[in-house]
Amino acid sequence: MNTTSATPAPEQNPSSIQRLRYVARQPIFDREKRVFGYELLFRDGVENAFTSGDADMASRATLDRSVLVGLDMLCDGKRAFVNCTRDTLIKGLVTLLPANSTVVEVLESVSPDPDVMAAVERLKESGYMIALDDFVMNDAREPLAEMADIIKVELKLTTAEQRIAMVKRYGPWKRRMLAEKVETQEEFAAAREMGFVYFQGYFFRRPEMISANEMPANRMNYLRMLQAVSSPDLDMQQLEQLIKGEASICYRLLRYLNSPMFGFRNEIHSVKHGLAILGEREMRRWVRLVAAVGAGQDSSSDLLLSSLVRARFAELVSPKVAHGDSDLFLMGLLSLIDAMLEMPMEKVVEMLPLDKDTRMVLLGQPSALRPVHQLMLAHESGEWEAAARVAESMHLKSEEIAGLYLQAQQWAREVSLG
Repeated sequence: MNTTSATPAPEQNPSSIQRLRYVARQPIFDREKRVFGYELLFRDGVENAFTSGDADMASRATLDRSVLVGLDMLCDGKRAFVNCTRDTLIKGLVTLLPANSTVVEVLESVSPDPDVMAAVERLKESGYMIALDDFVMNDAREPLAEMADIIKVELKLTTAEQRIAMVKRYGPWKRRMLAEKVETQEEFAAAREMGFVYFQGYFFRRPEMISANEMPANRMNYLRMLQAVSSPDLDMQQLEQLIKGEASICYRLLRYLNSPMFGFRNEIHSVKHGLAILGEREMRRWVRLVAAVGAGQDSSSDLLLSSLVRARFAELVSPKVAHGDSDLFLMGLLSLIDAMLEMPMEKVVEMLPLDKDTRMVLLGQPSALRPVHQLMLAHESGEWEAAARVAESMHLKSEEIAGLYLQAQQWAREVSLG
């Protein structure tokens, strides 16, 4: 079965795809590491959508068909944090986004002059949450603090003493305090202890080695499934028994196979029938997918979704680049497996029959797959200039590759088990 036809991307208006082609998101978590919202990173922000001046009907229609479609696709029902300049606030452009799902993030460059104060007050009265970005001690936006719902404090711009003082003065619940650029589990724990309520950064993508206990049995089963389908000599009977032995995986696989995206005429009721009808190539691919979903079921939902986006993006890029015998879908899928399983990547790759280039790139070592990996990470983090440089070095068109990343985001959201 052809994977592209099996999982068609939702229909999009061409203008929305063009506008949303360069977009990334960074998750914002609560104290229990649940996703509260996403800061959206556009190459061209809301401000740039209105360079012609007033927000006339044509501009409103463009935004409706593009950014709103993107919010639905990217934020999965969570809050969207949207960076706003002075003009964005005063012209009311952000009101084209729904108040119940938008956090207006006032940038550090915005001075709280009377026009800005009045604009923020109108937004507040209309039901928008207000956040102050990169807040520091003696911040010039102090007059806006009374209207703020969330105050974002970047760890790298403040000392621990300053953060403690700001939490005491503004938070923790009067205004919810958000710690930015949280890169390690230790920083997360320290910020939470200080009284921060929300957290932003890539701390959740790094394994948390909290004990020397053996891996739980169910996670070991998922790894064994990945081992089985990554082996050149596939043992179908062994694979069937592994899937049958894990009820959640068995359920997920059958649910996938009976979903509308496959469109099989008759329902598939057995694992054996399902594996047979898929064929070896597709069966390997989908078992990898559901095993990775199972491995990540106790971790952040964004962690799992990111691994699906990475896998699909690498797969879409694969026809355009030389990659030997390496399976780029598998490379992307496994790129976050260490954080999902909370164990070192070195230990994970030891247990899987991976080719040399895949093994090396997952370990952060020189590999022929490194450019694809860099391209994947640059798009994920919204580093558009870096993405363009890598694409150029690979003789790829930046616009086309950005479009493939959008397709990967759509696909991952569609097939995600939540």
